[in-house]
Amino acid sequence: MSKVSTINRIKVAKVSDLAVGVGQRVNIAGKEIALFKQNDGIIKAILNRCPHKGGPLSEGIVSGEHVFCPLHDWKINMNDGQVQAPDIGCVKTYHVEIMKDTVFIEIN
Repeated sequence: MSKVSTINRIKVAKVSDLAVGVGQRVNIAGKEIALFKQNDGIIKAILNRCPHKGGPLSEGIVSGEHVFCPLHDWKINMNDGQVQAPDIGCVKTYHVEIMKDTVFIEIN
């Protein structure tokens, strides 16, 4: 028996409304997600809660492909959600698609 996957593509923002290096919080189906536009224009989406103490990652400092939690400075890779050593943990990441000026996130 094969599994049926349901993927919902949800419109969350306009590319032109996102500032480089500044997080933006969006709420989707009861989940708080942080969006980040990087220097190269690529947009990343991760769960907006640090695995350490639940800090709002959308308020963190962005450096390259990492965001630093504003509460205790945990460094999180926005590509795979992995917390960087010496700390440990992981944050859920979301697939982002861009169509014209619209940002979509896939939620399954």
